Amino acid sequence: MRAIRFEQFGEPAEVLKLCEIKEPVARQGEVLVRMQASPVNPSDLLNIRGNYAKRPDLPATPGFEGVGIVESSGGGWRGALLKGRRVIVLNRHTGNWAEKVAISKQFVIPVSSKLTLDESATFFVNPATAYILVRHILRIPKNQWLLQTAAASAVGKMVIRLGNYYGFHTLNVVRRHDQVQHLKKMGARHVIVFNAKHDNERILIDQIRKILGNTRPQYAIDPIGGQTASSIVKLLGERAKLILYGSLDNAPLDFLARELIRNGGSIEGFWLARQVEALSLTAKIRLVLILTKLIRKGVLHSEIAARFPLDQISQAVTEAEKTGKKGKVLLSIQQER
Repeated sequence: MRAIRFEQFGEPAEVLKLCEIKEPVARQGEVLVRMQASPVNPSDLLNIRGNYAKRPDLPATPGFEGVGIVESSGGGWRGALLKGRRVIVLNRHTGNWAEKVAISKQFVIPVSSKLTLDESATFFVNPATAYILVRHILRIPKNQWLLQTAAASAVGKMVIRLGNYYGFHTLNVVRRHDQVQHLKKMGARHVIVFNAKHDNERILIDQIRKILGNTRPQYAIDPIGGQTASSIVKLLGERAKLILYGSLDNAPLDFLARELIRNGGSIEGFWLARQVEALSLTAKIRLVLILTKLIRKGVLHSEIAARFPLDQISQAVTEAEKTGKKGKVLLSIQQER
């Protein structure tokens, strides 16, 4: 079968290759999934560069998320029930950018037939991140303010729609002026342009004060880190909480300890895999049902900007990192039979 592999860490377009490898066999406790589609997420690209939370053993196949059809099982009643079903595949080890994947049954989730293939392929990583951040961890009350950076990202757009749906306000920071109107058209009321690499911090502070007056936000989320997250720390209100859910900027945080001491604020790291593993089976089922409902309502909708077959992997990862792209890049692996 065909699979995308990399034998060394580096720039995705340079190190990724389409290879012919032996088809895997489902062992006890596993199912064999014929993959249909998988998105190119920022976490995948970090993984290929060797900058993700855990480095894989090489050679490795990327792809943390995707959708496919269960072809066979390594045994057990649950495997038998899954056979022939479309499932979401949450893969932390072997990777989903392959025609077939053998994976533990606990990492596949049957998906509603009411969802499209695109919705199923992008079902979990971004929607679950957005939902868990604002509803499980921060639990933002109605009419309260959430400050978020990278608001034009897939997660950022979902957070805006979640705010409109659940009744909290979003203060949305983007890095480019051309992103402002797009976010406002989709329902964002307050969009601020600030690029920490070029703009003085005062620009961010003044824009936020124009909107909030003397009020400081109590809730904030950031996937960038570096100087952007450091600037946010200085704006937090009394006993505020900042959640870091990414590290797109490889630079360290840089702020004085008294910035947190002053307001009793806190900074917390978020890793989706760890959050999901901590959930009970009942809580996981409930989460899947909620995500399905919100995806169908358009609240957690993922825009698809482009689709590429496996043999165009270099073009796919290059497109995924283009500035100003309007949605996810999807790898089309196999069509449903």
